[in-house]
Amino acid sequence: MSDTLVSLALIFSQLSLLAFGGGNTILPEMQRQVVDVHRWMPASEFSALFALAQAAPGPNMMVVTLVGWHVAGWAGMLVTSLAKFGPSSIVTILALHAWERFKDRPWRRIAQKALVPVTAGIVTASAVLIARASDATWIAWLITVGCALLAWRTRIHPLWLLAAGSLIGLTGFGQ
Repeated sequence: MSDTLVSLALIFSQLSLLAFGGGNTILPEMQRQVVDVHRWMPASEFSALFALAQAAPGPNMMVVTLVGWHVAGWAGMLVTSLAKFGPSSIVTILALHAWERFKDRPWRRIAQKALVPVTAGIVTASAVLIARASDATWIAWLITVGCALLAWRTRIHPLWLLAAGSLIGLTGFGQ
């Protein structure tokens, strides 16, 4: 068990420092480590934990806590949470002080604009990874693409889209 906790701490502290642009940017690497490298769960289970974390109130990175709990119980939950949120919080505090110090510099605006497509690409990669692990049929893919388009082009609350997708899934349509 202690080897597992050390592995969880190492993985999630590294992911913490890689979560540039938001927590969802590390989902592909988190899934690779948890599913492919350590084989703590199948991809479908990882996707289910991610969906549960997204549906629950609170921070959208609750998947970290759920993965830790699934892998090593309460100790795993504590280790993954501290490892994921601790290092990035410290770096964020330090970076915010520096960012504020250089607020009038022209390079700061250029850096901000340059990071937008990087962040968008990483978030898109995360979405594709979760969809690939979750969508086993063409109907499921169609529902995913439809919900993504509706979320992008309308002001429909994401929980309504999640509820609609869940209801379609409960009917067994497309299985």
